[in-house]
Amino acid sequence: MKFNRASAVTASALLLGGLAAAPAGTASAATATTTATTATTAATAACSINLGSITAAGDMANASVTATSPATVKRSTGPHMFSPGLAKLASTWTNSLGVGADYTVYGDVIVSGTLYGGSYGVDSTGKPFTSLKSRGVGYIGYKAIETSSYWGKVFRGAEYRLRGDGVLYRYVPSTRVMSRWAGYSSVKTMALISEQPTYDTFLATTNGGALYTIHIPVSGQPVVKKVRTSTWQGFEYLIAEKCGAQSTLLAAVDKDSGSAYLYAVGHANGAATVIKGLGKVPGDFKDPVYFLNTAEGNAPLFGE
Repeated sequence: MKFNRASAVTASALLLGGLAAAPAGTASAATATTTATTATTAATAACSINLGSITAAGDMANASVTATSPATVKRSTGPHMFSPGLAKLASTWTNSLGVGADYTVYGDVIVSGTLYGGSYGVDSTGKPFTSLKSRGVGYIGYKAIETSSYWGKVFRGAEYRLRGDGVLYRYVPSTRVMSRWAGYSSVKTMALISEQPTYDTFLATTNGGALYTIHIPVSGQPVVKKVRTSTWQGFEYLIAEKCGAQSTLLAAVDKDSGSAYLYAVGHANGAATVIKGLGKVPGDFKDPVYFLNTAEGNAPLFGE
C-alpha cells in the first residue's frame, strides 16, 4: 500500500512571506521583498524531485532533479518492463523499503489500453523481480491516471482517471464508491499537488494554455480555479512534488523539444498563486511517459 508523497527539507512556503505586508516603496516592503527572495533562493536550492519515466524501449528510468541554480540532474535506469512503445500513461510510482536490501517500487501504468498494477525491485532473497498484473481493460485514450493517499490520524486513499472525452473518475477502494464528473475535455495534463484528509487537488493545463487547480472534496463537487490564463499549452506532462510545508516544486515537460522546466509554486490560491520560474533542467526529456517517483511513508502533498 502506498502511503504518502515525499517531502523536501526547507520551508519554501516562505515564497509568499511578506510580499503584501506593506505598500510598495516603504522600508518594510523592501525588507519583506528581500526576505522573500532570500527564502525563495534557499528553499528551492534544498528541494528536489524525481522524474520517473518509461523509455521508448520500455525501460524504467529516473532523473533526480535538484533545484539549485542552475538545476542539477542525476540519471539512473531500472529494469526493462514493457515492449517498446506500448506504455502510454503512468501514475506515481512509490519506493517501499523492506528489511535489509529488499525493496519494491510500484505504481499503475496503461499499456495498450489495459491498466496494470506494476512493480519491480529486489526480494528478500536478493533476487531482482518485475511484475505486471491487469486491473482492467478499456483504457484507450485516457489523459491521466493517479492515486492519492493521506496517512495521518486516518487513512484515506483514492484513484483518479481522466478519460479522453473529459470525464474525470474517482474510485475510493475502501468504500468501493465511484464518482464521475464531466466537463474536463479541455484538460491536457494534470498533476496531484494536495492529498489531505478532506480533499485532493490537481494542477491542470488546458489545450489553450491556461493553468487551473481542480479541488476535489471527499464529498461534493470539484471546484475549479484559474491560476494562469496562457503559455502552458506546450507541456505534455506536469510532475509535482512537495517543497517545504505547503508549497510545490513543479516540473513541466515539453516532449516535442525534449525540454523540462522547473517552477516553485506557492500554496495555490487561484490567480493569486505565486509561481517562480527556476529555469530549464539540463539534458533531454524525450521519453514517451513521465511520472513522479517518490518514497513511501513521507508527508502528504499540501500544495493547496
